[in-house]
Amino acid sequence: MTSALDTLFSKRLREGLSSEAPTPLYFQLFSLLKGLILDGTLPYGERIPTEEQLAKAFNVSRITAKRSMDELAKENLVERRRGKGSHIIYKYTPKPVQAPLVGMLQEIESMARNSHATVIECNLMTPPRSIRDELELSSDESALHLIRVRERSGLKFGYYVSWTAGVEMPDEPSLFENEPRLSYFREKGLEITHVTQTLSAVAASGDVVEALGVPEGSPLLTLTRRSFNKIDDAEHLRDHLTALYNPEHFQYKMDLKID
Repeated sequence: MTSALDTLFSKRLREGLSSEAPTPLYFQLFSLLKGLILDGTLPYGERIPTEEQLAKAFNVSRITAKRSMDELAKENLVERRRGKGSHIIYKYTPKPVQAPLVGMLQEIESMARNSHATVIECNLMTPPRSIRDELELSSDESALHLIRVRERSGLKFGYYVSWTAGVEMPDEPSLFENEPRLSYFREKGLEITHVTQTLSAVAASGDVVEALGVPEGSPLLTLTRRSFNKIDDAEHLRDHLTALYNPEHFQYKMDLKID
């Protein structure tokens, strides 16, 4: 079990408790274990080391280890059963990153202004059923459908497919080659009040292969961005965008600071 504990708790963690600190030892151990449970390092259903094992690993008394475990049980993080040990009952789920909307929109517009887009398609069309439902459109309503390939310094890095409700067809679709879509939306009275983004990965296929000049099946970073407008205290999806990025020419970096 010693080797397992060494793997579970690094030497730095095991030697990190200090009787010289103003915080009691039991609370230091409780806080350490709580953090590992909350961030998913110690997953749901796993049996946690015994009081004796914890006491030995962290060089504290068994009473200190027991009190730490008691505190975890009080917060409903572990369940203790006589003869069966203690098991983690907290289910970790990733939390979305919260970022200021103004900063996010500025970042989006900055990317648009510092690269060039080739417009592949720009039409008022009926969206696919799934997107139509999200945009709250009836079967006879259309949305602005835009497909673009974005490049910088001659390198094609992104393939963008978007559907936007509530805006009209521009007189010159070529305006989207250099003007950010958000600027056009604002000009047409569509203000974005909430944005969600989901990052994932997908294999290159279909038109994307030729558009980005990548091999069939090569990995691409995919971002789905949903932009909402608030009307009478209710949010409505107005823009659905899917972007496929060639990871050789593009990295998505976030630098967030706590205010």
